[in-house]
Amino acid sequence: MSNSIKNNQEILDKLGIEKLNPMQEEAHQIIAENNNVVLLSPTGTGKTLAFLLPTLNQLDLDLHEVQALILVPSRELAIQIEQVVREMGAGFKANAIYGGRPMSKDKIELSHPPAILIGTPGRIADHLRKGTFSIDFLETLILDEFDKSLEVGFEDEMTEILEALPNIKKRVLTSATQEIKIPKFAGLKNEVYIDYLDQGVSKLEIKTVISPEKDKLNTLVDLLNHIGDQPGIIFCNFKDTIQRVSDHLNVKNITHGCFYGGLDQKDRERALIKFRNGTHKLIIATDLAARGIDIPEMKFIIHYQLPLKSQEFTHRNGRTARVDNNGTAYVLKWVKEDLPEFIHPNTKTEELTKNHSSESNSWKTIFISGGRKDKISKGDIAGLFLKQGNLEKEQLGAIELKQDCAFVSVPSDLAGQLIAKLNNSKLKKKKVRLNII
Repeated sequence: MSNSIKNNQEILDKLGIEKLNPMQEEAHQIIAENNNVVLLSPTGTGKTLAFLLPTLNQLDLDLHEVQALILVPSRELAIQIEQVVREMGAGFKANAIYGGRPMSKDKIELSHPPAILIGTPGRIADHLRKGTFSIDFLETLILDEFDKSLEVGFEDEMTEILEALPNIKKRVLTSATQEIKIPKFAGLKNEVYIDYLDQGVSKLEIKTVISPEKDKLNTLVDLLNHIGDQPGIIFCNFKDTIQRVSDHLNVKNITHGCFYGGLDQKDRERALIKFRNGTHKLIIATDLAARGIDIPEMKFIIHYQLPLKSQEFTHRNGRTARVDNNGTAYVLKWVKEDLPEFIHPNTKTEELTKNHSSESNSWKTIFISGGRKDKISKGDIAGLFLKQGNLEKEQLGAIELKQDCAFVSVPSDLAGQLIAKLNNSKLKKKKVRLNII
């Protein structure tokens, strides 16, 4: 096992990772040596890399056909895994396909088949019915966050997909949930379990915050002022509640993003981009954001509405205190409200102090209408802002590069003049538009 990890050190260097964590090391060995594996590990522990490394090692670089299929419950997770494969730089083509984007775009990408195809069950099933890509060499199947796919109603599509793939030799199922039932359609035999769930949130602190009013909006603002300028998620059960909370925070001049299933895909992606680059320190979200999305470590989460199930409580909490970090989950409770039985009744109560104030954020995000397909690099974008925009290095925030566009965070007070100065500039051979999102 040590030899194969050594061979992968170049990939880890590209990802900026010094070494694999214990779960990833064990998963690397077991997935390489077994054809039926169930990987259980908390959100944020690196399951994606844990199954990608041994998968890449078993693919044929000279075979230009789909060799591995990764099924995921959400568009965000598909995009995230595609990005990780590309950043690994191992020479294998990867494409993410999912509902909400044109089938014609899928067909163009699949006309040059990727070695690794990532997708949501509905969209993958559509393409299998149409015969868009060959399944003759597809021997590896990964059901990532498979329980979530079942939870959101993909059982029929997943059953159809597995019945349509006769050559599968290796099956890997992953989950961040304790109480799971392996579906029969997965076809596992003599499966090997890798279970790290009990090592998940040991540094998590759960605190109750009492709201004197049934309407918790004012208490939420008091709590945010108490916490201060830290990144976090406010969880709600319904999109209508998200809108109400968002309106109230806008009145209080507290910048934030929103994230839920009913949002347009572009708006969902941009909410995550602005959260990652610091334009927004807060996201108000449904349980869609509890797992399977690419966002950084955060110091806290807030249960604005109490979760309905213990699994939702666990997954929400899994967004903080990840790996070796500390974090706090705040349970916002009306004084006359009863806590669900899965929230311990002796949870410490937090007394709020108003030591801080939540101010409008100091960063804005600029959209650039060119990306990788235009041969534009992060260095090109940095050069544009530093040289032509006259920014100092510390004034240039995160740069996020996509296939057809890019996003840059800059100081709020400079955003307008940067747009005026740099709009319609040339990057490589492309004239690019810039605007604030």
